[in-house]
Amino acid sequence: MSIVKYRIKVEIPKLNNIDLELDDTASPKTVKSFLENLPFTVGSNLWGEEVYTDETQIEMSEENAKSIVELNDVAYWPTGKAICLFYGSTPIGEKNEIKPYSPVNIIGKILNADKKILSELKNGTRITFRKKNLI
Repeated sequence: MSIVKYRIKVEIPKLNNIDLELDDTASPKTVKSFLENLPFTVGSNLWGEEVYTDETQIEMSEENAKSIVELNDVAYWPTGKAICLFYGSTPIGEKNEIKPYSPVNIIGKILNADKKILSELKNGTRITFRKKNLI
């Protein structure tokens, strides 16, 4: 079975947009649900070097969920029905470890991982996720 990849644009007012690449390897049902709900606009929040959204309309349970993630992972957080962008350490991770608040479903990667863009994001900023094109 081949891996299907999708390009997603995250539009951030007054800052540069961010491109994501989703793939359905680890969490195919979650990726499918994410895509079916596009486009959507939600508020954003910062937690350490993680951006997580307010509750989305996506409703998924844990799907191959991970307690530790990699730099630039994009994930869905079932507990908060949120999308998470991990661009550095979180408050509860050990040194050199990125630990979500609770397990997340990995759905892709941040492509243009410029920490400056994400770190300048203000809590409450409404961001829009939309499909770019099929790779």
